[in-house]
Amino acid sequence: MKRNSIDRDPCSITILGEPASKANSRRLVTVRGRAMFIKSKKALDYGKSFKLQCPTRKDLYTKKQDLIVAMKIFYKTRRPDLDESLILDLMEGMVYENDRQVKLKHIEWGLDKHNPRTLIVVSTIDNKDTVLKTLVENLELDREENS
Repeated sequence: MKRNSIDRDPCSITILGEPASKANSRRLVTVRGRAMFIKSKKALDYGKSFKLQCPTRKDLYTKKQDLIVAMKIFYKTRRPDLDESLILDLMEGMVYENDRQVKLKHIEWGLDKHNPRTLIVVSTIDNKDTVLKTLVENLELDREENS
């Protein structure tokens, strides 16, 4: 996809698939007699898929940089909660050093029964206007490709 530009600023990524809600994706298991909560199979599978699709930036955004993340998550159905937290966790070590760097989020919900995906734009917080403009441009390209 033309808009994947991991090493540019702002950084643009498209990830195919539907993320699991982190809050609702825990399951109780017993390990050596102890009860533990672990990620659901859907969350684990999405994490594997994400890692395969998302290239790693040559120069990660460092902990000294406060970031803005803008994204639109397209779900298969209206049922899942809008939840970007798993995606933010998965970008650690690939786009930025730590998701605590994200100080501003712009998250949108979308519906696409046939092609669930997430369009993501990341940059430093001082590039807020450019990040939002880039997300709008990427959504226009996405609309053309998926219509």
